[in-house]
Amino acid sequence: MTAPTFVLVHGAASNSFAWAPMQRELALRGHRSLAVDLPGHGFGATFPVAYQAPQDLTGLATARSAMAGVGHADNVAHVLGVVKRVREHGPVILVGHSRGGLTLTGVGNAAPELVDRLVYISAWCCVVDTPAGYEASAENASTALAGVGGLIAADPRGLGALRFNWRTADPELLATLREATLADGTDDEFRGYLNTLEPDESLDAGEERVDADTWGRIPRTYVRLTADRSVPVALQDRFIAEADALTPGNRFDVRSLDVSHAGVLVRPGEAAALLSSLVEG
Repeated sequence: MTAPTFVLVHGAASNSFAWAPMQRELALRGHRSLAVDLPGHGFGATFPVAYQAPQDLTGLATARSAMAGVGHADNVAHVLGVVKRVREHGPVILVGHSRGGLTLTGVGNAAPELVDRLVYISAWCCVVDTPAGYEASAENASTALAGVGGLIAADPRGLGALRFNWRTADPELLATLREATLADGTDDEFRGYLNTLEPDESLDAGEERVDADTWGRIPRTYVRLTADRSVPVALQDRFIAEADALTPGNRFDVRSLDVSHAGVLVRPGEAAALLSSLVEG
């Protein structure tokens, strides 16, 4: 087998482009990587004319979405197809950030023989509850995302998708969003990060939980982001503890970085060094 490939799975309202700084750092360390666009993301994303400046908020609320009808199963099937092709060339280390962890779990449940290691970076890893259950849990109570509901630009029930207005000029919303995602970044880094995000995301996060017999036999790493205000450390630690209790013979290799939720993508040097150590070690 040749050197491994890092397959990178983005989080909500994001895309493969967000991984470009990480891929640059990995390449400079001599590693191969591939960033995935989940269905309806990347150049397949919906950017309504009403989203452009000057914005038409009424039009933004009603413009159709390519994400309508796209769900968790579609994400898993798409990444499975990518992993199968990459696996022909060597080992696969499957890395997920934030909501991307849900897709990692689905792939690990379905085809553990294709994945040599799973890496969750402050990512959702459902063990005993559903995403909705964890979202409502005490461990998630401190999430700063609770204060950004004003970003919702359309009725999800009518649109069939979640639609966010990342181009809002509301100073209070922007301040709260910055605290949630990139409190350790500069103003320009925060605005640059916002401009990588997409308006639409799937309504269906799935209800899949880890399978001890399949997912549970894959070596796995959890990268805790201790300055994360989107996915609180308490929730990250709950994911780790519950997974370890389910498969005590195959526990998470736990690492920690003192960066924010988006900081790990904007300034990925430490994270790339950590990923490199999984191969070099």
